Amino acid sequence: MPRLRFFCVVCLITSLCCSESVQAQQWNRFRGPGGRGVAEADLPTTWSETENLAWKTDLPGKGSSSPVVWDDRVYLTAYTGYGMELENPGDPAALLLHVICIDLHDGHLVWDCPIKPSPDEQEISKRVGEHGYASPTPCVDDSGVYAFFGPSGCVAVSHQGEVRWQRNLGTKTVGFGAAASPILFGDLLIQNASIESGTLYGLQKQTGEIRWKTDGIQSAWTTPTLVTLPDGSVELVVNQKLAILGFDPHTGKQLWSCDAIQDYIVPCVIEHDGLLYCSGGRSNMTFVIRPGGRGDVSQSHLVWEQSRGANVTSPILVDGHLYWSHDKSIALCLRASDGEEMYRERMPTRSRVYGSIVSDGSKLYLTTRDAGVLVLAAQPEYKELAVNKLGTESERFNATPAIASDRLLLRSDQRLYCISK
Repeated sequence: MPRLRFFCVVCLITSLCCSESVQAQQWNRFRGPGGRGVAEADLPTTWSETENLAWKTDLPGKGSSSPVVWDDRVYLTAYTGYGMELENPGDPAALLLHVICIDLHDGHLVWDCPIKPSPDEQEISKRVGEHGYASPTPCVDDSGVYAFFGPSGCVAVSHQGEVRWQRNLGTKTVGFGAAASPILFGDLLIQNASIESGTLYGLQKQTGEIRWKTDGIQSAWTTPTLVTLPDGSVELVVNQKLAILGFDPHTGKQLWSCDAIQDYIVPCVIEHDGLLYCSGGRSNMTFVIRPGGRGDVSQSHLVWEQSRGANVTSPILVDGHLYWSHDKSIALCLRASDGEEMYRERMPTRSRVYGSIVSDGSKLYLTTRDAGVLVLAAQPEYKELAVNKLGTESERFNATPAIASDRLLLRSDQRLYCISK
C-alpha cells in the first residue's frame, strides 16, 4: 500500500506539471503565457488584404475581448441584440452574450454558445459603447473554456459548446464596464471581481463553487498575475488602488502589500526574472517590486519607481526593456533595470489605444483602434518597420492580439483576422 500511495502521488505531481507545461505553450489566457504578451514566433512584418492574410472571419457579434488558443481552436466572446449601434441601441431585453469557437486553420465557425445575461447589465452609453458587453478575455485548458461577463458572471463552456455552469460574482457596474479576465491555477478559476463586488474569487473550475474569496479589492479592472518563487511556491498578485497585493492562490489569504499607485488600476502586472512590473493610474506610474515578502513590503521590496507607464494598456518586457503601446497613442520604452526612458514616440493615430502590445521576440506589434498595427523593432532605439491596416473604416480594433505558433490573430469589433507568412 505505501508503494501504491507513493506511485499515485508521483503520477499526480507529474500530471499537474505536464498540464502546466502544456498551458505554458498555449496562448490560452489574456496576453498569453504568464500574461507576458510575448511568444517566440516567426510573424510577418507586413500584411494586407492580399499579403500574408491566411483568413478572415465575420464574427456573429461585437466585442473587445482578445482571442485565446488551445490546440487548433480559437475562442473569444461577443454580444448581440442590444447596443450594436449607439444611436439606435434597441431593446435591452434582447441582449445576448456569446462564447465562440473558431477553427485556427481556416477560420470557420465551429460553434456559438449563447449565454443569458443578467438583468443588471448596464444600459448602453457612450462610455459603455467604447467596449460593449464582451470585454474580458476568456481562458481555456483541456477541461473547457471559461469566460467572465461582469455583472452576468463567470461561465464555463465545454469544448463541445455546451454551458457547464454559470455563477454570479456581483452586479455593480462602473464606467466602461467589465475588463478583468479570468485565469487558471490548478483546479481553480481565479477572477478579480473588484468592480462587480470588490472581491477576488477562487472558484472550483469543474463546478463553479466558491473555494475562497477575499474582499476589499479596490478599483481594479486588472487581470491577476501568478508568479512562481525560487522555492517553487506560487503567489497571486493583484495591483489595485493604493497598493499592490500578494495572495496565496490556494486559499486567498493575503501575504503582503506594497504601497503604490493612488488611482484606479487597469494594466496587468508582469513578472520577469523574479521582479514584478506594475503600472497604472491617470498619472502613469510604474513600480517594480520583488515578490515573496510578508506584511508591508513598501520599503523592503521596492526596486524602483518611475512617473512613466500607462493608464489602460499593459507592457511587455523584451531583452531588458519595457515597451508599451500607450493608451494615449504613444510608443514608449523604458530600461527595465532602472526605469530610464529610452524613447517616447507618437503612434499613427490620435484615437485612444486600448489593445496592449505583444511581441514575437524580435518585433513589437502595437494595435491602434483605427489606423492599423504599428510594427517596431524590439530594440531600445525607435525603429518603425511597417504600419499594416485591415478592415473597413467602420471597424475598431480594441482587442490585444494573440500569437498562435507563427500566426498573429487580430480581433476587431466585426471580424477575426489570421496573419501568417
